[in-house]
Amino acid sequence: MKPAPLHQLAAQLHHAWAHCSPIAPLTDTHPGLTLEAAYEIQKQLVDMRLQTTGARVIGKKIGVTSQAVMDMLQVHQPDFGMLTSDMVVDNGAGIAINRLIAPKAEGEIAFLLKHGLAGPGVTSADVLAATELVLPCLEIVDSRIRDWQIRIADTVADNASCGCVVIGDQGADPRRIDLSLTGMVLEKNGRIATTGAGAAALGHPAQAVAWLANILGQLGSGLLAGEIVLSGSLAAMVPVVPGDYLRLDLSGIGSASVSFI
Repeated sequence: MKPAPLHQLAAQLHHAWAHCSPIAPLTDTHPGLTLEAAYEIQKQLVDMRLQTTGARVIGKKIGVTSQAVMDMLQVHQPDFGMLTSDMVVDNGAGIAINRLIAPKAEGEIAFLLKHGLAGPGVTSADVLAATELVLPCLEIVDSRIRDWQIRIADTVADNASCGCVVIGDQGADPRRIDLSLTGMVLEKNGRIATTGAGAAALGHPAQAVAWLANILGQLGSGLLAGEIVLSGSLAAMVPVVPGDYLRLDLSGIGSASVSFI
């Protein structure tokens, strides 16, 4: 696709985000949209958001880490998006749901990096050595594509369906626990909504982060010291509506909570 149409698609997604007004799937209006083009749209979309809000990039998120979602989107590897400072919601705070379109919650393990990482050749062991702490994370995903009717190029272009992020106040040294066996419980309004384990993220959350570092290395960039990296959902997404209260518990790591107002 030519540069002008990519910029126009990014502008459409930015308008949808700014006005909470979803649009039709890009892959319906542009059926030839490639992943390469989708990542360029994502880059332009994030640039627009930063210029509009004055926010800054604070990390990255990994999506499509479960085999079920890969099968649904007909892909064989995850995707990624950018986290910006205006996406962060304080642990225990409330999210005004009118700032979102069709929010769903995911429980994840977040990595706070003390050293940068860039491929090729980054391993899970490298990720663990470069990590300051792992933290509990509630990612509130949201889609600017109407009714979540997404293909992989749609969600990539839409910054991997990023919405908001809630990071727990407590963390753990990832070298002292087996993250693949870390159990997750996500409660909604005091009842268990879903459960999972660290192995749901590409077999091990650090493996998911290594994948991202290697992909970014191919693109001439990497993960930076001080960044937060969300390693992927450990269970199915949980829809939320006003009045809902979520609490995430990760065994050996900590908890996070948020309400929707």
